[in-house]
Parts: sequence; C-alpha cells; structure tokens
Amino acid sequence: MLSLHAARCLHLAAQGLLKKPRRRAQPDDILRTIRQMSLLQIDTINIVARSPYLVLFSRLGNYPPSWLDEALSRGELMEYWAHEACFLPRSDFSLVRHRMLAPENMGWKYRQTWMEENVEEIEQLMAHIHEQGPVRSADFARSGKGSSGWWEWKPHKRHLEGLFTAGKVMVVERRNFQRVYDLTSRVLPEWDDTRDALSQEAAEEVMLLNSARSLGIFRPQWLADYYRLRQPKSAALLARWQEQKQIVPVEVETLGQLWLHTDLLPLLPAAQEGKLNATHSAVLSPFDPVVWDRKRAEQLFNFSYRLECYTPAPKRKYGYFVLPLLHRGRLVGRMDCKMHRKEGVLEIISLWLEAGESVSRTLENGLQSAIDDFARWQGATRIQAGFMPESLFTHKRSGWEIDVA
Repeated sequence: MLSLHAARCLHLAAQGLLKKPRRRAQPDDILRTIRQMSLLQIDTINIVARSPYLVLFSRLGNYPPSWLDEALSRGELMEYWAHEACFLPRSDFSLVRHRMLAPENMGWKYRQTWMEENVEEIEQLMAHIHEQGPVRSADFARSGKGSSGWWEWKPHKRHLEGLFTAGKVMVVERRNFQRVYDLTSRVLPEWDDTRDALSQEAAEEVMLLNSARSLGIFRPQWLADYYRLRQPKSAALLARWQEQKQIVPVEVETLGQLWLHTDLLPLLPAAQEGKLNATHSAVLSPFDPVVWDRKRAEQLFNFSYRLECYTPAPKRKYGYFVLPLLHRGRLVGRMDCKMHRKEGVLEIISLWLEAGESVSRTLENGLQSAIDDFARWQGATRIQAGFMPESLFTHKRSGWEIDVA
C-alpha cells in the first residue's frame, strides 16, 4: 500500500518536479523536458512570465526564455491543438495529423463555412507564402475595425488559423510571441500522408500511453484529458498495457487502485518504504500539467483550483492570475502576483495558504526561495508584498530585497 504522499511524489517525479535541479540548465533540456511532459500548453497572458516559459522554469530553474523560441525555430518542436494550443516534439507530428486531416471535427478551432466562402483569397495567401516565404498575420493590413474576439480578427488572421488547424501551414517560429507560418509541405517535405499518417485509433492509443508515462501514476479516468480525448474503453486498454509490461497496478491510501507506468518502477521500492522524498519548492503556472486537470489536482493533491482571470473581478475569490505553490510534494497555497518589469518589482498582491497548512521555518524558507528564484528569473530585484497570512514572513510584511548573487 502506497501512502498518498508517496503517490504524489511518484507523479512529481514523472513530471520533473520532485527535486530542485542539481545543475545549470542547457539548451537541450527544453526538448527533453517537453518530451517528459509530452506537451507544453501555450497561453498568452503575460502579467508574469508567459505560461510555457514558466512551466519550464519550474522544472529547469534559471534559463533564458529564448531557448524555447530557438527550439521551435530549429525544428525540434511544433505547435498544434493537443491539450489546448501546445508545443510538442515535432517527432509527434504523426500523433496529431489525423486531426489536421479532419479539421471540421475541431469545433470552434476551424470554421468550415469561412474557409469555403473565402477559398479564392486563401489560395492566394498560400501562393504568397509559397513565393515569398513565412508570414505573420501582422504582415497583412487590417481591413476593418473590430472590438475583440475571433470573429473580429482581420481576414488573413482567420485564414492562417484555419490553415493551421487544417495542417496546411505550421508555426516555424515566434517573433515577440507572434506566430510565423510556413507551408507544411516545405517544413516537412519528406512527409507522406499515405505512408506516414496514423489512424485516429492508433494515434490516440499512443497519446494515452504518453499520458500514462507523463502522469507516472494514474486513475484511468485521468488519461483522456491530457490530450483532450474521449474517455477510452479502459479495461481492454489497461489489460493490454499490463500484458506488455507498460503498467502495473498499485494500491494507494484513500484513492484505491491506481496504475503505475513502468518507467517509475525503479522508484517504487523507495516509495513503498516512505523514502521517496520531494525536496522541490516552486511557483507553478495555472497551465502546468500538474494542475490543468482540476479534478485530478483535487483528487491527488486535495487542491481545489480555478483560474479566475476569465471571471468578473467582483466574483473572484483569490485574484486574476493565481499561481499554485508547490512545496515538498504538496500544493500548499496560491499566489496572485504581477511583474512590474520597468521597476524590477514582483508585486505579491495576495498569498493564501491551504486550510490546515501551518507555517514552519521549512515552509517559509521553501516559499521564499521559490518566490525569490521566480522573481529573479524575471529580472526583479525586489518583492512588494500585499495580503499574506499573519504568521508568514512576519519580519517582511511589506516586502524584501532579492539577493541577486
């Protein structure tokens, strides 16, 4: 019988969040870490560092965010709809190709009527890319004034998004976080759909197995959300994986039977003996795989979490862009903050500890180290503190200077 803490530690080990990095990050770690997670979700909110850069920072420590952009430009990564909009290894192109070939099944991400009504202009756009090279939507003049939302995008932005979902173009780089598109036929000239494409069934089984590996330990119900799949017929799938020695069953206190991916078998004896210890404290993104499935986060970590940036301000409980706080295998709190880049100040608007979390020197030191590292990585030299629990950082209620050494 595994303790709940041991199960959490196994999950964090699979995610690269069990221990603080022991060495300085290298450019090759970008692709390695995304492969470990399978996916890296993209989000554009930049009140602090944008989510994909933060997810990597939580695992790698201090690294130049440009490394992610460079990995995309080198062709190590691609972008597509996976969990949501995500970076994923370009070697996984075959896993999402069936979605590209049936874009009409992609819901709001693809407007069939728009693509049909504008077919001549879209063909001209494809010809332009073929002749002139990669483009951004910003390269085209805005045709009309819109307020906000998908339906107010200028036509070429809609065209490019439709072509992207249909797999006609791919994102080959980002400039100031703006997508740059090129023809898929030029990016992957050797690809042949007849020869290389996987069926939906085959691709989805690989996605589910990737999910199992990246979760490390899981309930069958947790698998589908990782790539936004329909719930599979799990009994036959689990039996096949068990026969192939991909997974083994384990009993976990309060959760019952879970499944462990065999990549984690070397850690199982230590976990069973209570010797698998989490030592990492980190600020997490709201779009980190550890918390993006809210039900899983609640079941595994007893952490009830909702991103409130899309909630009207008067109805928010914790704040606009609240970041989960990880400490030694537990999600111990959440922090609403804002990076004032010109001033070099990270403002903690509010910091909340979970019910039952008592302030100890270990907790306080872990959180301060995580917050300082998070702020320093973004160029801050000072923390400005707002609302906090009364017993936390009692000698630093208004904030503190960051040691830049």
